[in-house]
Amino acid sequence: MSKPFDMELFLAGVLTGSHNTRQRHLHQAKIIQAAISERWQRDNPWTWHRKHLIWFINHRISQRAEATRYYYRLTAQLISRRLGNTWFR
Repeated sequence: MSKPFDMELFLAGVLTGSHNTRQRHLHQAKIIQAAISERWQRDNPWTWHRKHLIWFINHRISQRAEATRYYYRLTAQLISRRLGNTWFR
């Protein structure tokens, strides 16, 4: 059995800001990871495509408050930046 993907290690190079901000991004990234894994069985961000993050933002958190969606979009930008893509820039 393989070890679960370490989201904290994955985002370590792009996380900046206060401790609380980094913790919020990590928490949200793990929620994004769980939702994408549940829906598409892709638990590793290296296997994600733009459509996966768009789906999460447009469908999974569409009923949340605007501020919540904003913070999740920021986390999606960090994931995109870490992957070296320009999906959310």
